[in-house]
Amino acid sequence: MGKLKLLVAALVGLAVLVVGGTWVYINVIREDAPERLTLQDDPTTSASAAASPAGSASAPAGSAAPAASGPTRWTATDGSIVGYRVDEILNGQNVTAVGRTSDVTGEVALDGAKVTEASFTADLTTVKSDSSRRDGQFRGRIMDTDTHPTATFKLTQPIDLGTPPADGKVVSAKATGDLTLRGTTKSVVIDLQAKRSGNAAEISGSIPIVFEDFKIPNPSFGPAQTEDNGELEVLLKLAPAA
Repeated sequence: MGKLKLLVAALVGLAVLVVGGTWVYINVIREDAPERLTLQDDPTTSASAAASPAGSASAPAGSAAPAASGPTRWTATDGSIVGYRVDEILNGQNVTAVGRTSDVTGEVALDGAKVTEASFTADLTTVKSDSSRRDGQFRGRIMDTDTHPTATFKLTQPIDLGTPPADGKVVSAKATGDLTLRGTTKSVVIDLQAKRSGNAAEISGSIPIVFEDFKIPNPSFGPAQTEDNGELEVLLKLAPAA
């Protein structure tokens, strides 16, 4: 009986140590999860530089985008980010897991007050979080990036903004399009915010993802347990296409 009590006490002590150690890691050692991807105060810097040919002067902030006959086209530049956000329970403690990549390409076509085309592609093989173990699970069992290395979105319905976007004004809209994850394509709706500042623009938004809908295995592994859903976050920094 004495040995049984010692065994129970040891197991209880181990459980306290594990949970207590997890609490210390989450609340003391581990940095907070990154903030959600949102529009920046000044999107002009990186996009302006990317839009200007080498050796030429960039347009001053606040100036109008270059005139064009028909639709104007914009391309994703440095600073564009795509990633995931998933709530986890790690040994009884709530954690938000965030992984992101800046290997993003994209294009948007604007014809007056209508967005007629929009798409982006993210390289999932370069998505990183704060945990190499989580990243290994993401690239392997979860997203199988050897077979499905990218995530893509393509607009399937034009977006009517009502009026051409004014410089510096934040515009909210819903975008309907096809999202492809892990080889499965589904129609989704993204709540977007967009802003143009001179010859630069930004678009941000998030898409709720139910893993089963895209045939994505539940990300739970080891002591980390997740819900059956998460979010795909997007921030596109845009410059006029050359």
